[in-house]
Amino acid sequence: MRTFTISKPTNAQHLMPPLTKSERAKITDSVHSIQSARASLADINEEKVPEVDEIQDCLENADKNLREALRDAPQKKKPLA
Repeated sequence: MRTFTISKPTNAQHLMPPLTKSERAKITDSVHSIQSARASLADINEEKVPEVDEIQDCLENADKNLREALRDAPQKKKPLA
């Protein structure tokens, strides 16, 4: 009987294409915008804005995912001239 082992890459960098400098800048700007929105909503009363907690959770998840993308994606290298 044959057995097969399927190995999974353990490093997310092998799965993600590299980010360009421009893409990194856009993602970083988005992270800052999300942080600002989260701070602005921190003291909002849910009676006045229904589901503000769900909005905060969504922003938190977006922040986390974008930060992971910045951390895990390899940086696109410039060609040597």
